[in-house]
Amino acid sequence: MDERPDPSSTLPARLRDHPSVRAVRARQAAARADQGGQPPSPRVIDAEWLREIALRAGADDVAAVPLDRPELAAERPHVERALPGTRSLVSLVVRMARDNVRSPERSIANQEFHRSGEIINEAARRIVQALADAGYRAVNPSATFPMEMDRYPGRIWVVAHKTVAVAAGLGAIGIHRNVIHPRFGNFVLLTTLLVDAEVSAYGSPINYNPCLECKLCVAACPVGAIGKDGSFDFRTCFTHNYREFMGGFTDWAETVADSTDGADFRTRVSDTENASMWQSLSFRANYKAAYCMAVCPAGEDVLEPYLADRRDFMAQVLRPLQDKVETLYVTADSPAAEYARRRFPHKEIRQVGDAGRSRRREPGHSPDSGH
Repeated sequence: MDERPDPSSTLPARLRDHPSVRAVRARQAAARADQGGQPPSPRVIDAEWLREIALRAGADDVAAVPLDRPELAAERPHVERALPGTRSLVSLVVRMARDNVRSPERSIANQEFHRSGEIINEAARRIVQALADAGYRAVNPSATFPMEMDRYPGRIWVVAHKTVAVAAGLGAIGIHRNVIHPRFGNFVLLTTLLVDAEVSAYGSPINYNPCLECKLCVAACPVGAIGKDGSFDFRTCFTHNYREFMGGFTDWAETVADSTDGADFRTRVSDTENASMWQSLSFRANYKAAYCMAVCPAGEDVLEPYLADRRDFMAQVLRPLQDKVETLYVTADSPAAEYARRRFPHKEIRQVGDAGRSRRREPGHSPDSGH
């Protein structure tokens, strides 16, 4: 028998007699009676039920991992702050439409990123609601761009989705630093659910890397952020691909502030760059490249065209991105600037300083072009 005192006896009368309180107490008493008077033991989430709920909500794959895994040690304090009592992390995968991501018309690719982000965030919310209805506590942090800007320039994400996905067995990191799912390749978006219960079955890291080491991502990156030796320069990637996020926006705003009048401003920033920044601010921030994802042939559902005719694959997928006339954003006097000049002379170069604060321009470009 449960000999603990009835918690309701310590409640003020106005709460003890409230209809909602009486309904909850009656439900609890019925549950104790069903278990012979014993308090309910901590419940474990059935992994098959969780998978069914996730797929029905819109996810394409799902796996859970316990928070006490050694490879998740760095995540624990952040996760536990977001949901005290977290015991498991649930990794979700949503597929992206490959040809949209591969299109040299980057508005198509960005629309795919945005729409897939909506789908995975909505799927995560539906699963969290189903878990809540089943009596579990769970939260779903942002699936796409990090949002804890009060901590910028420190860690602005709640949980590292890539780290969790790899620990749960939903893929491995390729040399382009994206997660490659065994079936869907790198054409996926990820998110993580934080749950206060154990799951009946957990995933484990896969025993191989789907990355083919074909180096197409090296060839596609317009600023040389990915080295042939597998090295990766985050700041170079951040400076160009994320131009219309944070640091790049600060550079643009400072240009507005520093300009003496409208005519002066137009000599510093081109109409094209202004229009692009306005679009990102009014609609959604757009990525400038993500070409490493676009050209990746890895993944069982993705690989066949590459195996069938590699030359044709490069002509259809890689070359349109290499040949695209566009502006490249690089840190002044950096290896990225030299790489861009040498490898892509047909692309215009805009030199920016660390975190986008210095506005030095590439010699040889007219002032009214903004480059």
